[in-house]
Amino acid sequence: MTRDHAQHDRHHQHNAGSFLGSRAFLVCLGFLAIAVVLLFSEHRAHFLGILPYLFLLACPLMHFFMHGGHGSHHSDDKGDRS
Repeated sequence: MTRDHAQHDRHHQHNAGSFLGSRAFLVCLGFLAIAVVLLFSEHRAHFLGILPYLFLLACPLMHFFMHGGHGSHHSDDKGDRS
C-alpha cells in the first residue's frame, strides 16, 4: 500500500465514526427543528408573556458577570497623584 492510500484509509476510518458528519445527525437535526417550530407555535403566548421578565432578569445577570461583581470598580493604580 502506498503512503497516499494509507493516509486516505486513516482519514476515511476517522470520519466514518463521526456522528456529526452522518446522515443520522441530519435527520435528528431536522426532527429537532420541526419540534422547536411546533413547540413555539403552540406555546407562543406563554413565551411572549414571560419575555419582559427575562429581559429584566438579564439586567442584573449582565451587571454581575460583566463587572465581575461589586468591589472591583476602583483602579489598582499605585501611582501618587500630586
